[in-house]
Amino acid sequence: MRRAFLNRVADMIRNETDTTFFTVDIGMWAIRDVLRDFPERCTNVGIYEDGMFSIAAGMARRGLVPTIFGIQPYLIERTLEQIKMDFAYQKLGVNVIGTGAAVDYPKYGYSHYCAEDVQIVKAIPGCEFAAPGTARQFLQLFNQSYRDGKPTFFRVSDHPNTEYDVDVKFGKANVIQTGTRATVIAVSVMLDMVMRVCKDLDVTVLYYTTLEPFDRETLAANCPSGRVLIVEPEYEGSLLYDVHRALSGRTLRIAHVAFPREIFRNYGTYEEKLEYYGLTEEHARAELTNLMDF
Repeated sequence: MRRAFLNRVADMIRNETDTTFFTVDIGMWAIRDVLRDFPERCTNVGIYEDGMFSIAAGMARRGLVPTIFGIQPYLIERTLEQIKMDFAYQKLGVNVIGTGAAVDYPKYGYSHYCAEDVQIVKAIPGCEFAAPGTARQFLQLFNQSYRDGKPTFFRVSDHPNTEYDVDVKFGKANVIQTGTRATVIAVSVMLDMVMRVCKDLDVTVLYYTTLEPFDRETLAANCPSGRVLIVEPEYEGSLLYDVHRALSGRTLRIAHVAFPREIFRNYGTYEEKLEYYGLTEEHARAELTNLMDF
């Protein structure tokens, strides 16, 4: 996904004169020619995420289209005031590309984890959040939204889906299969795993790559049972408010396969983290079975 993003940025800077790009000591070598050839619109600002947001806000205020790139926890948690005051309050647009989704950088420890990103961004009115599951989906979502004039956050992952790569539309969920006994919400890079669990079951699978705005209409039209399993590569409950709003007035039973709301103090590979915290086929199958049998 990162390569697809950086290639798209390079093309954008070369061909769209009202676009700008800022990074914080990450990804420079991949677009070093662009940094060299367009220094007035393409800059490495150093390890200075909060300042980068304010610089980008100034560019947006002048009518330019800024895109910024960094590591997810520093882009969102370190810069929260700038997101709130410089962009949301001022009604300015920016494209924020964050790598290191959730526990994608396990060897660097807790400082590089960001399973809370969805909840934080969704708590700021006016912001958007996209979580593509593949490089192609990133390009589709980015191209559909990068000029919409809103703060739009893109969570790119080093662990994309490899079996399912459906076309996606910004702000809309995909109906992957339909069934009657439960509805499974598969978020971003969880689709492959969800489909291995669900493909032969009488359940509906909805695939979400835009988490804000959340497509409540598609969920409301595809949840006949009132039983919902949310499989999300972020903190448990990140989408719970939207699910309740979409299904308001119904009797619901909701289960989760997601990261627990706790500080991750253990170490291990990405795969070991998923196993430890239960983002696995076995756990998803068990949760879904309990949900359908209830």
